[in-house]
Amino acid sequence: MSFVQQTQLAQSFSEPCGPQVLFTHYHRDACMFASPGQTLLAHGVAATLPLVMSGSPAALAGHAAAFLRQASEAGHAGWLIGAIPFLPGAAAHLFIPEHVELAGGGRAALVGGPRPVRTVAARSEPAEAVYEQNVSRALERIADGKLQKVVLSRSLHIQAELDQAELLQTLASRNPLGYTYAIPLPTANGERRSLIGASPELLLARHGNRVISNPLAGSIPHSSDPAEDRQRAENLLRSPKDLHEHALVVEAVAEALRPYCTDLLVPEAPSLLSTPTMWHLSTEVTGTLRDPATTSLELALALHPTPAVGGYPTAEAREFIQAFEGFDRGFFTGLVGWCNAQGDGEWAVTIRCRSRRDSRR
Repeated sequence: MSFVQQTQLAQSFSEPCGPQVLFTHYHRDACMFASPGQTLLAHGVAATLPLVMSGSPAALAGHAAAFLRQASEAGHAGWLIGAIPFLPGAAAHLFIPEHVELAGGGRAALVGGPRPVRTVAARSEPAEAVYEQNVSRALERIADGKLQKVVLSRSLHIQAELDQAELLQTLASRNPLGYTYAIPLPTANGERRSLIGASPELLLARHGNRVISNPLAGSIPHSSDPAEDRQRAENLLRSPKDLHEHALVVEAVAEALRPYCTDLLVPEAPSLLSTPTMWHLSTEVTGTLRDPATTSLELALALHPTPAVGGYPTAEAREFIQAFEGFDRGFFTGLVGWCNAQGDGEWAVTIRCRSRRDSRR
């Protein structure tokens, strides 16, 4: 079946409006990606990038670019939206929507505050004792010089009753400088799934010839006491351990972007970024794109995964995670975002998220 046959519904765009309107229009089958400067709400699926075409990161970027060109030639505005998993070569979920609504910034005006969530059951994977054992293993590898950094995680399986649209608006209102997203995933075993979250971390944005990456690494929770909170922030800026981890990430980002940029600005020291719950060490790396044919997705895949979510050296850290973490991350610590036919786009690191399963049809 040709692309034109697959996409008989013409993609249309609404006039720019406020983000509050788009959050009102959101429903659980829609797709949303809200960044500090723009909110995108997409409806329907005109065509999906075939999973067999995913392959390596380079192959995925090439197939996606060709897919977007076909969309443009078929009369569509050409937005590719979706999620990419943590592991290279795992099946990505990228699609062309039927209809897109856009809004500017201003999410600070959103009103959040969901009803209390009733949790039915919860369990951790791996269990706490296994996680502690994995941390000990990782420290041994670091002491032996086999790893400089490895980022271990745990997943929490929760059964709860909540309103998805309400949750999404609350996430966006709590952190208007973050990246709030809801991506419908392919149905599995009769269950409808959605990837929902609010990431503080921009992996890559491309707007025209301007390229931006904002890696975060090194964090500490806020304190409710203002004096203690200020002290924590100052300590984070002086922490040798956190500064070393942050430098590993920034160096990896800069090394990956240099071949694509005619100039690259890398600040000498990180700054502090505050979210509602955490302080983060933050560095904004900016550059000028060398080749206008290079898309935001290609750049993002060249960076992914950074040491902020995997570790360093990258391959060795990933092998350690696969061997000991105890669960398949799937889209967690992957990428979520969009790329248009001009190559512009925004891709956030898929953290602070959940993969929602809903057996209702």
